[in-house]
Amino acid sequence: MEVWTMAKAVVTSRYYLLRERMKTDDRGITTTEVALITGALLAAAGLLVVAIKAKLAEKIGIINSG
Repeated sequence: MEVWTMAKAVVTSRYYLLRERMKTDDRGITTTEVALITGALLAAAGLLVVAIKAKLAEKIGIINSG
């Protein structure tokens, strides 16, 4: 789960940086920034799916070997 925490921290810090910049500079967000945030969110979602699958496989293994 350390990777999940790191990904969340990166996305959160980037979000706050963009929000602060928008207060002083109203140019909006660039397509590169959208792509980076989208990529980070997809990576985090993928890690979450893997973690859930692993937990379910562990539970099924415990039940089957019971």
